[in-house]
Amino acid sequence: MLIKTPPMGWNSWNTFAEKVNEEIVMQTADIIIEKGYKDCGYEYVVIDDCWSLRERSEDGKLVPDPEKFPHGMKYVADYVHSKGLKFGMYSCAGVRTCADYPGSYGHEYTDAKTFAEWGVDYLKYDFCHFPKSANCKNAYLTMGLALRASGRDILFSACNWGVENPAAWMRSVGADMYRSTGDIFDNYKSMKDILLSQEENFGGSAPGCFNDIDMLIVGMYGKGNVGVEGGCTDEEYKTHFAMWCMFGTPLMIGGDIRNMNEYCEKLMKNEMLIAINQDKECRTPYRVQSNYWEECRVYIKILSDNRLAVALVNMSDKESTVPFYFAEAGIPYSTNIGLELTDVFTGENLGIKRDYFNVKLKEHDCAVYIAEMRQF
Repeated sequence: MLIKTPPMGWNSWNTFAEKVNEEIVMQTADIIIEKGYKDCGYEYVVIDDCWSLRERSEDGKLVPDPEKFPHGMKYVADYVHSKGLKFGMYSCAGVRTCADYPGSYGHEYTDAKTFAEWGVDYLKYDFCHFPKSANCKNAYLTMGLALRASGRDILFSACNWGVENPAAWMRSVGADMYRSTGDIFDNYKSMKDILLSQEENFGGSAPGCFNDIDMLIVGMYGKGNVGVEGGCTDEEYKTHFAMWCMFGTPLMIGGDIRNMNEYCEKLMKNEMLIAINQDKECRTPYRVQSNYWEECRVYIKILSDNRLAVALVNMSDKESTVPFYFAEAGIPYSTNIGLELTDVFTGENLGIKRDYFNVKLKEHDCAVYIAEMRQF
């Protein structure tokens, strides 16, 4: 098994897209080390689309754009490895990539071997320009086997946007993670829509293969490739990161960490939230909440050592009180069990609560707690 918990790292697409280059990637690797992101678990440095020339070489191989990557990809991979990090790249199951560069359709084994020779540790594999006559499942199986035959361990990040219910078969074809959503954009609606779409996919992750609901937009504030004017508020970024941790999805930073503000940097380094995401049991959450509170959510995630993670989310456009009835989480008052709650954002211990708990939240804000079960 290549991975036992959701992978963590950084990807170039959300901010840089076609502007990605050698300098940006190497500087990002430096910052991951210098600012302690690596110590928090972020280890993959991934180049997304737009890294190659528009056409293959005469012998059918992918060629890095010499203006963007003048020293070639092995040089960049070696630099990333020298920092104790892992190096990732991008290709596509179609004839062309989403940005109209050469895709890997019909070239899977050649490309996998090329990536291995360059020292690639992670491959994001997209789904644009895919022939209608081709078979989606077979295409991902082909690249999955090509990577295994390449002579190098390469994490297979399958990105087919949820086509043909990938939760039912991506693990079988060798994927280590798979996208079940379309692309995220830097606004609250995009994040909320993705979040709600995943309530029916809670069972789709387990050690070895994780449901990927796209990269983080924390700290973008409307800038970059997927930036939307105004971006998100700090409370919305807080909810975004906390829910990605609760849902057990890969944590791939999409912002420019070279210029990340203190609030967002601290948020993405929150040890308790990362521990929820990286819990060794890798259980996905379940929703508990009366339909009366449709604009609010309560999610419970069973953690190792008989602990729970409890998230209360206000998805409405006004301040609201979000209630949590313990009976809906399998802990009715008659059990004589209470929950000792610790706030993951402040570290404050709220003591032992029984039967019922609520919290008043600003619009689009959340509260998350680690809960220890206590017997009365």
